[in-house]
Amino acid sequence: MFAQQRRPNVLLIMADDFGYECMSGNGGTSYKTPVLDEMARTGVRFTHAFAQPLCTPTRLQLMTGQHNFRNYKSFGAMDPNEKTFGHMMQRAGYKTCIAGKWQLFSYDSKPSKYRGTGKRPEQGGFDEFMLWHDAFSEDKGSRYGKPVINKNGKMMTGIQDKYGPDLFSDYLIDFMSRNKNNPFFAYYPMALTHGPFNTTPMSDDWLTADRLKDDPKYFSDMVSYLDRDMGKLLKAVDTLGLAENTVVIFYADNGTPPEITSKMGDRVIPGGKRFTTEAGMRVPMIARWRGKGRAGKVCDDLIDSTDFLPTIMDITGAKWFDGLPLDGRSFFPQIKDEKGSPREALFAHFDPHPSCKADLKPTRLAWDHRWKLYLDGRLFDWKADPMETKPVEDAAARKKLQKLLDEMARVKAPKFNKFEPDGKPAY
Repeated sequence: MFAQQRRPNVLLIMADDFGYECMSGNGGTSYKTPVLDEMARTGVRFTHAFAQPLCTPTRLQLMTGQHNFRNYKSFGAMDPNEKTFGHMMQRAGYKTCIAGKWQLFSYDSKPSKYRGTGKRPEQGGFDEFMLWHDAFSEDKGSRYGKPVINKNGKMMTGIQDKYGPDLFSDYLIDFMSRNKNNPFFAYYPMALTHGPFNTTPMSDDWLTADRLKDDPKYFSDMVSYLDRDMGKLLKAVDTLGLAENTVVIFYADNGTPPEITSKMGDRVIPGGKRFTTEAGMRVPMIARWRGKGRAGKVCDDLIDSTDFLPTIMDITGAKWFDGLPLDGRSFFPQIKDEKGSPREALFAHFDPHPSCKADLKPTRLAWDHRWKLYLDGRLFDWKADPMETKPVEDAAARKKLQKLLDEMARVKAPKFNKFEPDGKPAY
């Protein structure tokens, strides 16, 4: 365990519906992200970070370090008894805070049997919180203009003219300021850039537009605002004198939504959210620890959402709970410019049902830097065929990836949810 006064802080930020192609530093040409690009120049840019292609599956893996087949219950809900990295950090003596999107309680409306199930913010392991979508779906309100936000158990008032992301980032900065002499863990599951695509305070029509109108034309403005938000947080870390003792990690929960088409040079990339293609699962990732490691490092190691909890353990000396499994692997050595112990391949159990409200067929898959193998035997060269239009055959790749699928089947055989809460088939 680190000495109390020297234990590093962790600021973990996760964008919502923000694919790899959205960051200009990754080669994206549709948007400008100068803050993220500068963060990469002063830290480590990971080129092969992946998530589940939908938010709840990723959030559950991120917060518990476990594959979804172990503890996933329903879309938009978390088991109230589940331990999270918040609980772990509290037990380690850290001050903990979360701000942004919750969506882990009562996603369903009546008469779903899942209504009223899940984990409330008070049960999440955080000393303080400021959250959107903490209750029933019909009460969730806006996350952007005219926001509806729960602050430490009370609905905020007098914020109708505010912008939700401003409130979230301001609250995190206040938390860090109040705890600059204490070790802290701050988690920011962003609202941006998830739809509805609304005007932002940086948009030309902020003062005149209907702030709740959904229009994809605002997506570019939302990307710019996300980048601005990151700049505000990083500047606060620096101004508070915390940069050399704070590991800042930026990640995303899944790819860009299908309503949005972006470009990387001449390559046109339709948003892949919901699908297990590159566009649905490959996401931007940057880690910055000022004065440590090698600035400007580019790391192509395979990273998964289960890896974050073990990494936080490695950074802080915190311990996970006895008897609870961990599926991830720490990438803290890579942040410090060490080799670490990177994986040769990644695995995903993707089943968003029940309550997903989308006609998505569950599956399992394993992939490396080039090849991807599905449970039904389809093999793709995803580098050459990112949309996965034509299965191919490669004996060595199949053998390697099938070995991983078989290993995970021995942990728990593939089993998928076939029905929605109304009894109708999910797919």
